[in-house]
Amino acid sequence: MERKPPLLSVDDPMPSSIFDALDPSCYEVTTKAPGPSGALPLTPEHLSTAPSGDLFGWTQNVGMGWQPQQLTGGDFLILSTHGGLRDAAGQPLALGYHTGHWEVNLLVAEAARELKRLGSVPFAGYVTDPCDGRTQGTAGMYDSLPYRNDASLVMRRLIRSLPTCQGVMGIATCDKGLPATMMALASCHDLPTILIPGGVTLPASDGEDAGKVQTIGVRFVHGTLSLKEAAELGCRACGSPGGGCQFLGTAATAQVVGEAFGLSLPHSALAPSGQPIWQDLATRSARMLLQMRKKAVTTRHILTPAAAHNAMTVFAAFGGSTNLLFHIPAILHQARLPRPSLQDWVRYNQQTPRLVDALPNGPVGHPTVRVYLAGGVPEVMMYLRELNLIDESALTVSGATVGKILDEWPTSERRKRLHERLYQCDGIDPQDVIMPPPRAAQRGLTSSVTFPSGNLSPDGCVIKSTAIDPSMVNADGVYQQVLRARVFTTEQAAMAAIKAKDASAIRPGDIIVLICRGPMGAGMEETYQITSALKHLPWGKEVAVLTDARFSGVSTGACIGHVSPEALAGGPIGKVLDGDRIEIILDRKHLVGTVNLVGMGDTLFGAARGSDVLKERSCRRDLASDPKLPDDTRLWASLVHASGGIWAGCVYDHEQIARSLRAS
Repeated sequence: MERKPPLLSVDDPMPSSIFDALDPSCYEVTTKAPGPSGALPLTPEHLSTAPSGDLFGWTQNVGMGWQPQQLTGGDFLILSTHGGLRDAAGQPLALGYHTGHWEVNLLVAEAARELKRLGSVPFAGYVTDPCDGRTQGTAGMYDSLPYRNDASLVMRRLIRSLPTCQGVMGIATCDKGLPATMMALASCHDLPTILIPGGVTLPASDGEDAGKVQTIGVRFVHGTLSLKEAAELGCRACGSPGGGCQFLGTAATAQVVGEAFGLSLPHSALAPSGQPIWQDLATRSARMLLQMRKKAVTTRHILTPAAAHNAMTVFAAFGGSTNLLFHIPAILHQARLPRPSLQDWVRYNQQTPRLVDALPNGPVGHPTVRVYLAGGVPEVMMYLRELNLIDESALTVSGATVGKILDEWPTSERRKRLHERLYQCDGIDPQDVIMPPPRAAQRGLTSSVTFPSGNLSPDGCVIKSTAIDPSMVNADGVYQQVLRARVFTTEQAAMAAIKAKDASAIRPGDIIVLICRGPMGAGMEETYQITSALKHLPWGKEVAVLTDARFSGVSTGACIGHVSPEALAGGPIGKVLDGDRIEIILDRKHLVGTVNLVGMGDTLFGAARGSDVLKERSCRRDLASDPKLPDDTRLWASLVHASGGIWAGCVYDHEQIARSLRAS
């Protein structure tokens, strides 16, 4: 019988002794109890040849309540990023970090029930994840990108720590937990694995999306929101309690990429969390994992060069988060496949048309649930196949090749009914969300990512060029500005200047040069606080950003990140001074661009002289890692640097690290 202590308020007197229990019956301690009934299904051969760990594992299983006669069905591991704790009615007892992992345990339970029903032995483990939105503008962001490697490492250790495991299911949703899960699954070369993406939250019918709502503070400061409006909007951005944010940020893009890799069942990415069609994925994925085991299909059969090609192509067609520039190479590294070079990224984005109109790219900016109802990944791949951009030979966890899936998709009942549902609920034509290539071209959709060159970023940088305000782009699709540099070494100082109303304020025609925020300086923090503020201020479109940090997948504007080398590695961005003139030229149609120092003060001297000036200058004296940067993150930065840096996926390449150690 469950014992409950008497209800107390925080003002009630505590017991007279710090050792006193609230309920005296707590002292009725039991010292022994009968063990589970029955007997383990052991055989002489099993006892003679099995390692002691296998035998003790069965002892532990029945100790937890599993029936002895059900031990031999095969062990399957479900790893998820679930966070928080709810009561029997579903109400929160302890919150998770974010909606993205709040409902994931429902998928775990559904998959486990199906595995058990089919005679297998499911295990469940959890490696929860942080929220990048929650840590924006705080020291918590210094752990964001490094966390991905940590979580993946722990997951891989958990998989190996169940030696009897015959297959692994990963269930994850958001920015770092989902890439970490895919990295862990990719490392299981000789096991069947399957991924269930955790889906998306619904947009609020009377509120803003979870990206825009993060700007209520700066909009209040500049008088575009009242206190009442800010408080109400901040309260109602999430239309449902679970799922990743409603825009095509890192969480949604990672779900899309996981499906494009073939790791998930077809049409699973971006399903609305908590709804029956979302929960159905868990049941079907459990069945398919057992089928993969039966047919000896393992992860090495799924993650192939053909799968990598499809993932990079679909990423470009969706116009997703630039954070996948880290995550796709990291997944391929774990799969022991070649990682893309910067030139590969340029080629894929130049050859692949963008077909999806979703937040934040536009032109309309549909929430991700509409992208799902419009057909999601299969719909996009269907159009890409017409352009001969898809490798149809790639095998997926469904047991079918991509070609077979795309043969069935156009006439499927699922596609027909969900298209009808989108029009019925929102009055939206599915082909206005996921467009056939001719319509996309007519609507002015261009590929989303450009990799500028120039004297300020000799090893590369990136911008989501579709997110530049259209009014700042000429008729030829070119953004060209010469801007005054305002240099900051902390995000807090840059935000203070954006919010300021005195002579220190950021003004139209400025470019915020934010340095010392790369891996060595701040763990390559995400600076959405800055980019979102500029997006939602009337004059923000006339300001650009140049940084060695990274951006959120929902960032917008003329914001250039991933500048390499970073300032603390001797990159020329660490030599920029206040008042320098920086020229940005971005051709959004041809996906080429430059970012160059071209002058100082009122003097313009061009890019060639700018290169000489940068060579002659010393690095700024105020370059330094953030004093709050954790030692864990400093170690991560060193290991990442030794492993090839950001363009290699921010991974731990043990061979390169070992060579670096031997050389030093």
